[in-house]
Amino acid sequence: MSRFDELPLSPELLKGIRKMGFTQMTPIQVEAIPLLLEGRDVIGQAQTGTGKTAAFSIPMINQIDATNPDTQGLVIAPTRELATQIAAHIRGLAKYTDARIFCFHGGGNIYKQAELMRRPAHIIVATPGRLLDLIYRRRAVDLSTVKYAVVDEADKMLELGFIREVRDILSKLPFVRQTSLWSATITEDLLEIATRFMRHPRKVIVSSNEIAQENVEQYYLSVTDENRVESLYKILNNVEVDRGFIFCNTRETVDQLVELIQEEGYLVEALHGGFTQTQRDQAYTKLLKRQVRFLVSTDVASRGIDIKGVTHIINYEVPEDPEVYYHRIGRTARIGEKGKAITLVSDSEMKYWENIREMTGTELLEYMVRIS
Repeated sequence: MSRFDELPLSPELLKGIRKMGFTQMTPIQVEAIPLLLEGRDVIGQAQTGTGKTAAFSIPMINQIDATNPDTQGLVIAPTRELATQIAAHIRGLAKYTDARIFCFHGGGNIYKQAELMRRPAHIIVATPGRLLDLIYRRRAVDLSTVKYAVVDEADKMLELGFIREVRDILSKLPFVRQTSLWSATITEDLLEIATRFMRHPRKVIVSSNEIAQENVEQYYLSVTDENRVESLYKILNNVEVDRGFIFCNTRETVDQLVELIQEEGYLVEALHGGFTQTQRDQAYTKLLKRQVRFLVSTDVASRGIDIKGVTHIINYEVPEDPEVYYHRIGRTARIGEKGKAITLVSDSEMKYWENIREMTGTELLEYMVRIS
């Protein structure tokens, strides 16, 4: 079974899936969706770009009773950007159903968000802090009727210090419910949450050779610390880009690099965690509208951004963690697309690059461009 129309889904949901251009399921969807439709709890270990949002959204939408006005589905996401992307994805899938989907996150007007819940949503997508505010301070959200709960990017929840909030939220849900937890890596802390809040979960793992990165042509370019910027210019002059990301390891490097390459006339914009939500939205919109060719970004700032047509990823610096490399290149080659990733590697970064070589199952080719 690999096609969505082979699943026991409602005609309205299948129509929404087709409208979004999906016909064949990805490996994570093949494994997870039948389990979730059976009512099983699931721990999904998958990288970005594998189709995991649809994997947990489709069963949830299918099982929502739209004639019942109560809130029945909950998705917790670590960042505003990811919450917004998930909500948009669910709305697209549920387009021809009567399900109501609300998205709550910091940066939005909490009074307006509380007012929305006078008529509860069937599915709520929220960041942990804002959801707890709406539960405790505003008393606007009631989770006592939730039947289907999702914790997405649980590893990022842990990294950003939200695990206590996640535990608090899960403890407010009915004991009898379906829960799925999704993460690129499964740690002892996450297994503790699974043991406490899930019922005999089935683990679904997508291996590295099954994820969207197999659709990414991966290259490296040997550089020195002295010619790194010059090497980047050569790449920018050689590639034909629709939209792309240039990844740096720190905010400081992002700011310095953007100033340098803007002076050279390249259409780029910065994006990192030091920006306000308005600034981040403006940068995102510029890339979306092709007003810039690249966002120069840190890893955390880009998490949750899902833009079709991202053709190139350039790693200006090699990430120390191989998992971060996968997350970076997962910004391109979204479902059904192709992409290229080019990593600048100096001698001092070679040990990190070798770790990435060991982890990836695809060929890493030398990028051929003359560096004077």
